Amino acid sequence: MKVILLADVKGQGKKDQVVEVSDGYARNFLFPKKLAVLADAKATNELRGKEEAKQYRIEEERKAAKALAEKLAGVTVKIKATSGADGRLYGAVTAKDIAEALEKDFSIKVDKRKMNLNDSIKAHGTYSVEVKLYAEISGKFSVVVHE
Repeated sequence: MKVILLADVKGQGKKDQVVEVSDGYARNFLFPKKLAVLADAKATNELRGKEEAKQYRIEEERKAAKALAEKLAGVTVKIKATSGADGRLYGAVTAKDIAEALEKDFSIKVDKRKMNLNDSIKAHGTYSVEVKLYAEISGKFSVVVHE
């Protein structure tokens, strides 16, 4: 009997997978526990629709990430920070500071946890920051720390 799994079943397969199981296993275990449904035409069409919707959503997210990466390419974020006599900053410029400045100045919202600062920014100068936007898609922009 062909069934579509509604949840991961150990030894059978993952969720939304079509598997062949014995009739008794399906009727006595999978169906009563609502772990599977019969793979008839209606259920198969619903599964296909789910898959297409998932692929469409992934493509839209990928397009949005590419557009954001292109938008970030020409951006230079300027952050004002005070320093001591030796040129070192009081404290450090963090990913949170950069994300806030990016949103305030350019209206680009980026998660601070996805920013890759090679080392903490503790002096004036220009720095390159990479942001991981999506799998295999990242954007780069520069940060200028001035007094």
